[in-house]
Amino acid sequence: MSDEDRPGDELEPRDEHEAEPEPEQEPVPDPGFHEHGPRPTDLDPALELRAERQVSGMFGLATLLGLGFCVAYFAVPEDKTILGFNALNFTLGMTLGGSLLLIGMGAVQWAKRLMIDDDIIEARHAVASSEENRAEALEIVTAGAAESGLGRRTMIRNSMLGALGVLGLPAIVVLRDLGPLPTDESLRTTVWTKGMRVVNDVAGTPIRPEDIELGQLVNGEPSVLVSTGDEAVDEENHVIEGIDQLNAKAKAAVILVRMRPDEVTPPKGREDWGVDGILCFSKICTHVGCPISLWEQQTHNVLCPCHQSTFDLADGGKVTFGPAHRPLPQLQLGVDDEGYLIAMGDFEDQVGPSFPELG
Repeated sequence: MSDEDRPGDELEPRDEHEAEPEPEQEPVPDPGFHEHGPRPTDLDPALELRAERQVSGMFGLATLLGLGFCVAYFAVPEDKTILGFNALNFTLGMTLGGSLLLIGMGAVQWAKRLMIDDDIIEARHAVASSEENRAEALEIVTAGAAESGLGRRTMIRNSMLGALGVLGLPAIVVLRDLGPLPTDESLRTTVWTKGMRVVNDVAGTPIRPEDIELGQLVNGEPSVLVSTGDEAVDEENHVIEGIDQLNAKAKAAVILVRMRPDEVTPPKGREDWGVDGILCFSKICTHVGCPISLWEQQTHNVLCPCHQSTFDLADGGKVTFGPAHRPLPQLQLGVDDEGYLIAMGDFEDQVGPSFPELG
């Protein structure tokens, strides 16, 4: 038997889809680059020092602007204007934008005028992620760090670290603008009080029981926000305007639905919270606070459009589906002497998303 006929020595068939290895290519002898020469800062120590001071100055000014953002957030009034713009927004934008701009400019100036300026030629070819390549990559990174002068140019390094460190403060400050702290007692209450009329949230007109048809859903709000001229006042004639007015309106928004009284299964103690089958619930989902009004008349369910939490309004707003953990807060209704629907007090349960301790 010849060597060619020995079993086990057959050559494996070549995969017809396997690509042929690309031949190694030599670098282009003259790629067309201009002849490399030294920069002024490479030849003159005085220019090098001046460039280093310029970069450090940019980083230092960026640090001051970052601190200025934090000061302006607390010091500049929200109702002032500058050049026709809101003073607070204008100041915050200029300080934070200027800080980011100077950090970028300083980094570019540092790279162009002070870092090592040698041409490096590297042939492009496919490489595997071998241990040798990893070690080589680590050496390149180490060499790059040394060439940048980060360890040697302490003035630039310290000023850059200061600018980047202070840049984190505005992010911490603006987190406070997400809303009141959980310890704020106002989070647990709304502007609803006993005797306050429920009005249509579009026309602002008070609502009578006969205005709501069987199976209908109506969006409402408290009469505390009925406008008198350019202002909104509460029952004690306290002006509610601007951001406070919008926040009060959003938090106190409600939905009213009318069902047959025999279809309603009220929770214990809420047997008299409706008027002729009309029930009132918060419009704010107890999951993350989305406004809800997707009403299923036949099932008596209302759905949140954000994450599909579903609440059974015929059963005290109980959660029947979705990520919400608490029922919709219910507002007790009554009728005043003129026949209009009124609130019999504030919500007993917290309105809006749950605090961590509420689940």
